[in-house]
Amino acid sequence: MTQTRKLAAILAADVVGYSRLASADEDRTLTRLRALRGDLIDPAIEANRGRMVKQTGDGILVEFRSVVDAVRCATEVQNGMIERNSGLPPERRIEFRIGIHLGDVVEESDGDLMGDGVNIAARLEGIAKPGTIYLSEQAYWHVKARLDLAINDLGKQSLKNIAEPVRVYSLEVGKPAQAKPTKQPKQRSTFVALAMAIVALVLIAAGFWLAMRPARDPEMSAKIPRLSIVVLPFANLSGDPAQDYLADAITEELTTGLSRISGTFVIAGSTAFTYKGKPVDVKQVGKDLGVRYVLQGSEQRSGNQVRVHAQLIDAETGAHLWADQFDADRADLLQMQDEIVTRLARALEIKLAAVDAARVQRTRPGNLDAEDLAMRCEVGIYDSVPGSKESTAALDFCDRALQIDNSNVFALTGMTFRYITPVIFAQSRDPRGDIRQADEFVSRALAIDPNSYWAHFAKAYVLMAQNRTQEAVAEGDRSLSLNPSFINAYFAICAANNFLGRPDRALDLADKAIRLSPRDPALRSLYHMKGWAFFMKQQDDQAIEWLRRAEGGDIFTELILAAALALTGQQADAHETLKRYLALNGITSTTIAQLRKQQLSIADNPTWVAYNERLFAGLRKAGMRED
Repeated sequence: MTQTRKLAAILAADVVGYSRLASADEDRTLTRLRALRGDLIDPAIEANRGRMVKQTGDGILVEFRSVVDAVRCATEVQNGMIERNSGLPPERRIEFRIGIHLGDVVEESDGDLMGDGVNIAARLEGIAKPGTIYLSEQAYWHVKARLDLAINDLGKQSLKNIAEPVRVYSLEVGKPAQAKPTKQPKQRSTFVALAMAIVALVLIAAGFWLAMRPARDPEMSAKIPRLSIVVLPFANLSGDPAQDYLADAITEELTTGLSRISGTFVIAGSTAFTYKGKPVDVKQVGKDLGVRYVLQGSEQRSGNQVRVHAQLIDAETGAHLWADQFDADRADLLQMQDEIVTRLARALEIKLAAVDAARVQRTRPGNLDAEDLAMRCEVGIYDSVPGSKESTAALDFCDRALQIDNSNVFALTGMTFRYITPVIFAQSRDPRGDIRQADEFVSRALAIDPNSYWAHFAKAYVLMAQNRTQEAVAEGDRSLSLNPSFINAYFAICAANNFLGRPDRALDLADKAIRLSPRDPALRSLYHMKGWAFFMKQQDDQAIEWLRRAEGGDIFTELILAAALALTGQQADAHETLKRYLALNGITSTTIAQLRKQQLSIADNPTWVAYNERLFAGLRKAGMRED
């Protein structure tokens, strides 16, 4: 029998008090368990890309590609059981205890798994309290920055037949995490900024390398996650062992920072630190840990200056893909850290999607799966103007993705925009129907992945269309908290504030977004938000300045610009601008009456009502027909 050794996230679960339940009513207990597997457990495993390894009468063992997927699955199951047990007496409740571990496993040719990775997960499940999820330290490292539930550090625990004690964390479903402090000690914040700046540059380099490097062995590529990496302990070059803490802190922050980025598989720090102070062969490290990339580096401190050197290495070939040196004054870096991280992470977000889409199209253009099509949709959305022919073509990829996999979150989000964008731009022939369709798509996306920042961004626009604008601001904020580099979230928050009659707030947010990403491909949308806000403030000269810079980025830009030009006596330019609007793709509001009917209505907001009447007055002067 052949065996394969690999790193895997293992979930073990069983029913608390199964023997008691079965002895009381075996047939009913078995029926209830079969129903739970059919409508809760199996769908959760499938949605989170798990593989059922084995199942017994009261337990299951599941393999996942990442700890994040394993924890999401476990959380969905435990939340589902809270709902299903509601109202039942204690003696009839079915409760699960779950253990999750990331470790080395041996896979047999029949798919069965063995080894300490499996044993530790099973032992964690055995000591878990009913309704909780117990994580090993190795698993906890991969999800600690993503958890919004209460976590208890249970310390090191001696597990049956496991040689070394294991540090264990208890995740209590249904209990929110305590709010985290907004300020960190100055020294720690500096480490975070330095680390995250390196993270972003590392991944940008990795993305470009994906497009440039020679083809790998297909079998190896299928097994190793695309963005899998280990951060080896950074070396302390100061000559003073007492300064090791600084190198260790940088290593930890890099590991944590990388694990926050969607799509990355990062080896836990506890494993990486076993290489500290030892000479390493990066090719062997890659084979042992099953990763594509190795990040090595060093730090040296002199007074208030910190110098960090980092290099990214291809673990298969040993080739150096990227190297850079960071010199920073700790005080200056602290002031700049948010902007550094956001700019680089935004660049990464856009570049990696484009690079990987190109790679897929080049290597297997005739065999695109749902993820490939959703990725093509994402790239098309970044590269096109909302409502344009190019945008429509990009959204067609999302439609095709859902025909293959109707649970693809990004494709569901893309289809949300297909229906809600015409409503927001006052170009929908059936606003109520389109809002209903958009709400259905985004609700499905958020049910599958409540932490999708794209879906929360889309939900903000759906709420605006439903005249729930204050809630839309909260959704935009939620999107931004999930991904601080997601500049698109500022579009939704700016728009919502304009709808609420708060143009000064919209201006502040737009300026912040422009500062964070001054060369963003979507800058024209931010310029539009500024022009729109200035028009609401009746500062038409400034509105015209920003709207001219925004032209080509938004259907509604031409309308507001035409009105502003007409109201400032620039009749000829206003007429030409209106003609450009009427020639755009997908225009259905060609008269004042049609626009009044399709424009979002916020009747209880006098600022919004006054803005609309002023817009219509300007468009009449520009030459738009009344009906």
